[in-house]
Amino acid sequence: MSIKAKVTLVGAGPGDPDLISLKGIKAIEKADVILYDALVNEELLDYAQAECIKIYVGKRAEQLSTSQDEINRLLVDYALNYGHVVRLKGGDPFVFGRGGEEIDYVQQYGIETAVVPGISSAIGLTGLQQLPLTYRGISESFWVITGSKSDGSLSSDLYLAVESNATVVILMGYGKLAEIVAIYRERNLHNLPIALIQNGSLPNEKVVLGTIDNILDESVEKRVGVPAIIVIGDVVAKHRSFHEIKEKALAL
Repeated sequence: MSIKAKVTLVGAGPGDPDLISLKGIKAIEKADVILYDALVNEELLDYAQAECIKIYVGKRAEQLSTSQDEINRLLVDYALNYGHVVRLKGGDPFVFGRGGEEIDYVQQYGIETAVVPGISSAIGLTGLQQLPLTYRGISESFWVITGSKSDGSLSSDLYLAVESNATVVILMGYGKLAEIVAIYRERNLHNLPIALIQNGSLPNEKVVLGTIDNILDESVEKRVGVPAIIVIGDVVAKHRSFHEIKEKALAL
């Protein structure tokens, strides 16, 4: 019996295992091999067949990781030798997940590919906090920007986004928070609301609210760490707890 090679990219969502799609679960159930990332909730692996091969290929800043070239090769090798490979990725595969690169590489070998979209943290975590990215009369659009390019530098798109009234969501950027804050301060946006969401959708979730002027102090006081997303814009003031920030500022 010949092996039918196939690679399916599946978005696992922002962390809570209940936030994966039903189609994503079905793909996991049919997988012969699963390659999964660091931010994938490992509870999702319980849906796999007992004989399914599960391989951790997580990548995290400042930690040893599997290179993207090696992941690409593994996808092809396992598909050709075992059949259906599910590439399980946190969030959505096509939102800073290098899903496009992986699809391009796999398709060079004539291997069938499919994609199951996932809930990106940019939309999912803000939604769970009842934080609207757009709001009539406040924000007509939103930007989703990477906080760190492949060379480690901050995306130049942020300099464009800060000139607009759009809500700005920065992924993988917590390590550059001071640099980001400096850009907004240069434009005298000292009182612009900002939110940090760490471990969003999980039991150990931490949400820190503030303004451009005080968020660095707040992040230190609340001991924020990674993974965390940054949300900047007037819509952040819609958060149910933002009034506490205003009261704290008035008390100073």
